[in-house]
Amino acid sequence: MQEHPAIPFPLPQLTAADPLTEVVRQGAQRLLAQAIEAEIAVLLAQYADRRDAQGRHVVVRNGYLPEREVNTGIGAVRVKVPRVRDRSGRGIRFHSAILPPSMRQSQSLEALLPWLYLKGVSTGDFSEA
Repeated sequence: MQEHPAIPFPLPQLTAADPLTEVVRQGAQRLLAQAIEAEIAVLLAQYADRRDAQGRHVVVRNGYLPEREVNTGIGAVRVKVPRVRDRSGRGIRFHSAILPPSMRQSQSLEALLPWLYLKGVSTGDFSEA
């Protein structure tokens, strides 16, 4: 039986073609990082008074999760989410309300994709959509 090699299909890049969009994307990336840092500061403050037998904080920062991209209306935004370590064994974890672990694209983009598909189907013009 003959194997058919997979032909790579280039995906369109969602990168900025103009400097203004790049500035907006970088600003969104910084603002998102600040919001996530504020969330983790609230979590650490919540458990700041808890200590173990050696007098160390029970809940501490422990680096970052692997960086990932979130697709937004202005293109892909790279995000690093802090990691939290629970020394007490209670299973305390940090899950951002702004950026849940499973989020790969913004909700505005998720709402836009079905609309674009339906517009393409109804008009028969996928290139415009």
